Amino acid sequence: MTVTPLPPVAVPSGDLSVWPASTVERPYGRLSVGGVPLDELAESHGTPVYVLDEAEVRDRCRTYRDAFPEADVHYAAKAFLCRALVHWVEEEGLGLDVCSAGELELAVTTGFPPERILLHGNAKSPEDLRTALRLSVGRIVIDSPAEIARIAAAVGPGERQRVMLRVTPGISAGGHAKIRTGSDDQKFGLSLRDGHAQHAISRVLGQPRLRLTGLHCHLGSQITDVKPYLVAVRRMVGLMARTRDAHGVVLSELDLGGGHGIAYRPGDRALDLTALARRVRSELVESCAGAGLPVPRLIVEPGRAVSGPAGVVVYRVLAVKATPERFFVAVDGGMSDNPRPALYGVRYAPRLIGRRSEAEARRATVVGRHCEAGDVLAEDVPLPADVRPGDLLAVPVAGAYHLSMASSYNLVGRPPVVAVAAGTSRLLVRRETQADLRARDVGL
Repeated sequence: MTVTPLPPVAVPSGDLSVWPASTVERPYGRLSVGGVPLDELAESHGTPVYVLDEAEVRDRCRTYRDAFPEADVHYAAKAFLCRALVHWVEEEGLGLDVCSAGELELAVTTGFPPERILLHGNAKSPEDLRTALRLSVGRIVIDSPAEIARIAAAVGPGERQRVMLRVTPGISAGGHAKIRTGSDDQKFGLSLRDGHAQHAISRVLGQPRLRLTGLHCHLGSQITDVKPYLVAVRRMVGLMARTRDAHGVVLSELDLGGGHGIAYRPGDRALDLTALARRVRSELVESCAGAGLPVPRLIVEPGRAVSGPAGVVVYRVLAVKATPERFFVAVDGGMSDNPRPALYGVRYAPRLIGRRSEAEARRATVVGRHCEAGDVLAEDVPLPADVRPGDLLAVPVAGAYHLSMASSYNLVGRPPVVAVAAGTSRLLVRRETQADLRARDVGL
């Protein structure tokens, strides 16, 4: 067996750039977030455990409000949602966008104002629409022609439901083919290029129980370049101008979606939020002036960029195995609590916590506990050569699309979520137990 060690440097390098701002290195290899040592949370709550920094979430909400003072900022609930997060987002003045009756019910029953909620979805179920109308959701984003008549028929007599139309602007952007949603070959929205969007606008305007307030588009996820958003602004304003010319209707809202890229490892590119806000606003004003339109109210929908960097997940090492090709470090979680590496090939930067190691670094593959060869959480990452069962590994940037996409594969319960703030911690979402899983199995 041939193993090529890395140079004898500290592992990792101490770069905390992708960790929550409250992260502090403590003696003996310990790490704290929000004033709470991560190893203590692992002991008190077990592993895997998700840790969410409340101050980081709130700060990122405020950063968006400051960057887009004249826009509506809606947190994309699909990234991660729980009652506490709903409360934080509402207190920080953001709206919400949701994709199901479940997300909508959770938000409203927590006390979130329904008029500040948008309902999305390329294939909304009858229950989704019934719930949205019953709770008086602020906007329903129409994604297909069939929804137009369905929504109109469900609106009560004498009422009007505000809707937006999701347009596919023919722009390919995003960090992976599976998260690019703005091109014409995707399941989302109505194509601008082939005339379906214009036809749908005509149909919506012909429904007296629907009020078309604006247009919506979402280009994809993990976008790190401002340019696709500027192209989208020009194309969407062009459609708004054609709507005015054809129907005499001036639409008052333009939703550019989200997809704002963040760094998962030190050195990764991230979208420059200040540049995005400045250049989008400038492009919107210029495009509207050229078309003779008033500037519509802008809406943006960050999800990952708000909750992602605020989350950390802590695993315990169960096994270590060396082969001629790889050094495997197996942990007590995996694709059931984070399917993103298997789905998108996402790369993370795990770190040993809870003890200090002077061992040289070794290239490791961090794998999960599930019976799948693709259950890999991090590949080719530097870890101490003496990493051993019982050690703790912490992975930053774990606050979005981890637990929200989690499953009970192999009948392994989903991990808990613990909030930290100002040196204290509290449980937000409890661990899913074997009793929970058995309770759903009602037949024999």
